[in-house]
Amino acid sequence: MNSTKTIAAPLTPVLLLHIFHSSFLSFHIILWKNERYVITLVKLLYFFLFFDMIKMFNDFKNHFILKGEHVKMKKKLLVVSLCALMLMTTACGKSPKLANGEEVIASIEGKDFTADDLYKELKKTYGTGFLVDLIDNFIVDKEIEDNTEAEAYANGQIKYLREYYESMGYNFEDMIINNGYEDEKAFKEYIVKSYNRDKVVEKFLANELTDDEISEYYTNEIFGEITAKHILIMPDVTDSATDDEKKAAEEAAKAEAEALITRIQNGEDFSTLAKENSDDQGTASEGGELTFTKDQVVSEFWAASAALADGEFTAEPVKSTYGYHIILRVSQKEKPTLDKVIEDVKDALVSKKLTADKDLANKTWVKIRKKYNLTIEDSTLEKIYKNTIKTLED
Repeated sequence: MNSTKTIAAPLTPVLLLHIFHSSFLSFHIILWKNERYVITLVKLLYFFLFFDMIKMFNDFKNHFILKGEHVKMKKKLLVVSLCALMLMTTACGKSPKLANGEEVIASIEGKDFTADDLYKELKKTYGTGFLVDLIDNFIVDKEIEDNTEAEAYANGQIKYLREYYESMGYNFEDMIINNGYEDEKAFKEYIVKSYNRDKVVEKFLANELTDDEISEYYTNEIFGEITAKHILIMPDVTDSATDDEKKAAEEAAKAEAEALITRIQNGEDFSTLAKENSDDQGTASEGGELTFTKDQVVSEFWAASAALADGEFTAEPVKSTYGYHIILRVSQKEKPTLDKVIEDVKDALVSKKLTADKDLANKTWVKIRKKYNLTIEDSTLEKIYKNTIKTLED
């Protein structure tokens, strides 16, 4: 008998995005669209698993001007609103009509509820969000002609999520359905669309970058790759350790690193010591060797490596959030010319801007719609739209 769990799995970051996807102004939460973002999918998954789902949902929800309801309710409302429109325009379904021609969709003693009543309420509450979604989807389709990159990204996310949840004993298909998607295809389509929406924002922001911004970043942040060897000594502590225990572990790690430096100074082979002592399991087997650029390592590691001459090693342990490093610089390549790295520079600047301003993506979408000469003819929807833009600007 199959014992696979079919209960609803905890909401993932990707699925939580859907909850807010149709919130007004298409408030996108940009969390993991590619390798540039510091927050990885794995970290996010664990974050959401260890925190109260309801609290997190409410915290996220309160960030938006129009609060998003659970995606299932959203989809049901969308279906109802579409049906209401169809009832009014194409007379779908068999409904009685009032003397004035309005179609009755429900009634209680003393009151008939018409399709027009329903449409007005849906438009007032959800109309602007759905309208903006339609507009943005059209723009995305105009701006992004090739979905190859987005498809590959979506396939990777689904593969990881499937493996992750099935390893936890959940049925992946049930998890998708329980979180408001019709099937895996619908889930993938959402990821593709969200990825492309992010790309449209990034493209717009990249085109707004000035020559001075690009030049400054290139001068201060772009350097030739450094190849170095390192030994990492991590403090031996647990989460439950007291402050005194943590301090003692820090001192012990530093003392161990200092002892290794002495051994290197006495002529012992750095690579051999790295294989035998380094806590960085990703590089220990290679004698501690790694090649990196400035944005790929913590600032302390980069600063110490850049200050060394080729063949030199640090005379004192270098402290970082990981522990204590002993670094031997092997070589450094020449700084690449701007034309070879300009796209990387633009990507980094855009990422930095998006990280610094949580509303920048939403503000950018306002500009993008303006570029496409958006005009909202309905006065009610236009008023809500303008009020929300004003809130963004305040």
